[in-house]
Amino acid sequence: MRASRLVNLLLLLQSRGGLTAAELARELEVSVRTIHRDVEELSAAGVPIFAERGPLGGIRLVDGYRTRLTGMTADEAEALFLSGLPGPAAQLGLGTVVAAAQLKVMAALPPELRSRASRLVQRFHLDPAGWFQASESVPHLATLAAAVWDGRAVAIRYRRGDEIVERTIGPIGIVLKGGIWYVIGLVEGQMRTYRASRVSEANALEETVERPEDFDLAAYWAESSSAYERDAPTVTVDVAIAEDRLWRVRSVFGEATVAAAERLADPDRQGQIRLRMTLTYPDEVAGLLLGVGPDLEVLEPAEIRERVIKLADRVAARYRDSTPVEVAR
Repeated sequence: MRASRLVNLLLLLQSRGGLTAAELARELEVSVRTIHRDVEELSAAGVPIFAERGPLGGIRLVDGYRTRLTGMTADEAEALFLSGLPGPAAQLGLGTVVAAAQLKVMAALPPELRSRASRLVQRFHLDPAGWFQASESVPHLATLAAAVWDGRAVAIRYRRGDEIVERTIGPIGIVLKGGIWYVIGLVEGQMRTYRASRVSEANALEETVERPEDFDLAAYWAESSSAYERDAPTVTVDVAIAEDRLWRVRSVFGEATVAAAERLADPDRQGQIRLRMTLTYPDEVAGLLLGVGPDLEVLEPAEIRERVIKLADRVAARYRDSTPVEVAR
């Protein structure tokens, strides 16, 4: 525990420069007295660390000093390499940077940790996208990511439904959710979320973006996600389907939707279950229900049932009234 704290103290000073004893104590969750003892111990061990007094003083390392990562634990080394997702990093324009960073960390690790990190990369792979989902094209993600990092505004053209709108946004965060990239940005003082795949053009501007000091990206995303799920329009639909065909419903609407659905007793339907599901975006529900196939029957509400019937009639008419074009082989 103490050895790990000493390494963390060194890494804090390397990454941030001079820090006061109080700041180090807060970061490492120990007392100021413990920090002073740790500094004395590091100095006695030959680490070029010193303390300056005065308003601009603090605890510092001699310029240019760097510690090797010999204090990294096996679990920390494995977690570092497991977190390096090559796909998302490449989409952000950081693929070669991540690879270079991992190579440098690997070279700095002692042999026993190097071996464990290598085995982890060989045995585990993280793929954030869902099944049967092609990766969305995000040609302007690297531009948006650079703007977030540099604090620059971006002029974008954005597909919203059937129209293209132009916006100047101050991007302050990027989120990967279920294989889909989102850009969080300020527009006329209001926080907005944009799906990166719908950005058809992005040009970085010279205008700087003032990032709110108290903005927490993770907290904002959690709150906005909850609001999105809570406020999205929904419709409650009763369907009948055989138990052994329920996997088709899961494939279209997802495991969470089926797990949250209510199972209702229906003695008139032997061999089937009656499922009451809450589905989002009523205008799209009929097509999705039809996509489950002939094993599913919509029971209620009557409006959704009628939409499914009309849509099925249109599909059938399309095939009845058309003649397939012969393709030369």
